[in-house]
Amino acid sequence: MQLHEYTQYDGLGLAQLVRDGEVSSSELQALALRAVAAVNPQINAVVEHWPAEMSALDKTAPFAGVPFLIKDIAVTMAGKRVEYGSRLAAGHVAQADSYLMTKFRQAGLVTLGRTSTPEMAFATTTEPVLTGATRNPWNLALSAGGSSGGAAAAVAAGIVPLAHATDAAGSIRVPAASTGLFGLKPSRGRVSNGPDMDEIFSGLGVQLGLSRSVRDSAALLDAVQGGMPGEPYVTAAPGHSWLSQVRVDPGKLRIAVLTVAWNGARPEPEIGAALDNTVRLLEGLGHHVEAAHPALGVSWEAFVLANARIWCANLVGWIDGLAQQYGRTVSLAHLEAATLACYRYGKTVSAVEFVAALDVRNTVTRHSGAFFAQYDVLLTPTMPDLPWQLGRYAENEEKLDGLGWTARLFEHSPYTPLSNVAGLPAMSVPLAMSSDGLPVGMQFMAGYGADGVLLRLAGQLERAAPWSARRPQVWAGN
Repeated sequence: MQLHEYTQYDGLGLAQLVRDGEVSSSELQALALRAVAAVNPQINAVVEHWPAEMSALDKTAPFAGVPFLIKDIAVTMAGKRVEYGSRLAAGHVAQADSYLMTKFRQAGLVTLGRTSTPEMAFATTTEPVLTGATRNPWNLALSAGGSSGGAAAAVAAGIVPLAHATDAAGSIRVPAASTGLFGLKPSRGRVSNGPDMDEIFSGLGVQLGLSRSVRDSAALLDAVQGGMPGEPYVTAAPGHSWLSQVRVDPGKLRIAVLTVAWNGARPEPEIGAALDNTVRLLEGLGHHVEAAHPALGVSWEAFVLANARIWCANLVGWIDGLAQQYGRTVSLAHLEAATLACYRYGKTVSAVEFVAALDVRNTVTRHSGAFFAQYDVLLTPTMPDLPWQLGRYAENEEKLDGLGWTARLFEHSPYTPLSNVAGLPAMSVPLAMSSDGLPVGMQFMAGYGADGVLLRLAGQLERAAPWSARRPQVWAGN
């Protein structure tokens, strides 16, 4: 198999070739490492790679022998570094596999390396001081999004067909929209964060991946869902596979459209035009689509404040633990200005304020539950504008406190955080291209536990408006 042939397949397609004996797993790993060498110097998505650990191959596994990358946070692989995109954690080596890593192995995925993340995953761009900026394969001057920007850039450039990603305020969907990928954020409680964490950001964060096909994300969710010993809660799996739903007709859905975000932001003209075209596509597929404005139940300012308190208070323990473990100072010598500001803000959050933030989470969750009793799906742009120039996100970051940094993050991606606060499934689908050749993602959100509604709709959209033939400027198969 040649490199240009390798890049034509999604993960399930490569696994089928392995099962059929048309290619070996070791050959796929060699091709993936060739792809790293070919494009990573341009995009800086893979921060470390290693020779594949070739164990006995279970050809019945859904992703048997498929090359894979894990994000530099939230998942641990025994004997490999996990540095959280931070100088504070430089050299940190995981002692054991996390539960999710174990499930990745059982799924047949062969992990070859780590992808970049912003420091502590505290941004929706990926430009950490530790490893340098990750560049968008569609335009190297632009951000690939974040915090799973390294995963997105690697998949979009053809290094691997799918990669691990996390999402606490849009960190799967923002990079998916920025790089032309499919990104599914599952419902809260579907995928284990254990054993070291029960929740990420007090339930706001979830884990899954980024892919070039809907079926790869569905099959990945099949492979990694389910509780492990000691889970705080588990969202039960359905009586069918998620993969099976991709080919099922979704029926006539009640779809609400939100154009103006909760903070009053309007999509720039090209994004607005893409949203209008998506509405026409959905209506042509037989869905009922109408404008709506779901209530958060609190003001936007209160929403941002609650998130800042939850995020930053959680951050304090991580940073203090790493500083103590490695004898490093909690200072600009080891942390970026924005992260240090968020740490300092987190230390000011009282227990009473933290509980009040969780009460805001409950209010938002109850209001979203009432909204999705009326509608099956909420459609919004994933992002209000096209990917930003590298460097723009961090302008004047030294002047912001933790609340100000959180507000900047939410201003960048105001449509995405609702699903994290309420625990809802959501996805970014690459349905459009801008006039200057950049991908545009549309976000679809559904009620709690209704991941299948999204996957059925995603499969229908992929068939009606396919994106698999699009190629970025930087592509390993060239």
